Amino acid sequence: MEPRNPTSLDDFLFDLRGYLVLENAVEPELLDALSDAFDRFPPLQRGEWWGNAQRRDYTDDTGYELHNCVEAGEPFERLIDHPSWINYVRRYCGEQGSYVEGLFIDECIASRRGPGGHHPVHSGGYRGALRGAYSYKHGVFRCGQCNVIVALTDIGEGDGPTMVIPGSHKSNFPHPLAGEYAKGDRMDQLVGAVPVYMKKGDALLFVDGLMHGGSSRTNPGERRIVIYRYGVSWGATRYGYQYSQALLDRLTPERRKILQPIPPLRPPGS
Repeated sequence: MEPRNPTSLDDFLFDLRGYLVLENAVEPELLDALSDAFDRFPPLQRGEWWGNAQRRDYTDDTGYELHNCVEAGEPFERLIDHPSWINYVRRYCGEQGSYVEGLFIDECIASRRGPGGHHPVHSGGYRGALRGAYSYKHGVFRCGQCNVIVALTDIGEGDGPTMVIPGSHKSNFPHPLAGEYAKGDRMDQLVGAVPVYMKKGDALLFVDGLMHGGSSRTNPGERRIVIYRYGVSWGATRYGYQYSQALLDRLTPERRKILQPIPPLRPPGS
């Protein structure tokens, strides 16, 4: 696929709303490979490891969430610098034009969610973490983290779509109906929240400071997504995950630099 570049309209909408939907972002062959990889996930218990990936569900309701999923097979490696969004995240959270320019993948998660599952509302500009902060100043974007959610299934009404509160990445006030911090609140009826419907292969790109979450799935079947969280090159993984040497050795130099932008120093003679 040819690399996509953010347009002036993309910049306007991203600044205004805090998110973009990139239609037909992932090619059918890769979607099939990712779906096959999902089918091979073992029935892990929460906290159990599968090689260098770990099931680490955020809550009891979020479903099967495999963290460090880039270690779960070659198809996930192709998402690291996928041409549909890599230039977007470079622009929005890659510290462009600075002495620390570059990207780092903070988290990567493969998620399966069935009926009844949801993800509580979280984030927002009010007292938000610097890690997810939104900034545009002096002609450059300086976002702490941008998330890319890839839909591996159609996600429409009743399928548990991601919900967002447009513009909340700039909010100076807490949402009076959501509480200052997430307390398991469902987003389904939250005032100001809108669902983001996607077709299989679409990608949702948003700044992490945007208030967001997953609405309740009421339909049968499974919602399947992959989440890649991109941040600044000098960041560190949120939960301390590291990448196996076998993975790093087989990656292209460009992909390896995103997973490990600052290689560990080795003493003289080592």
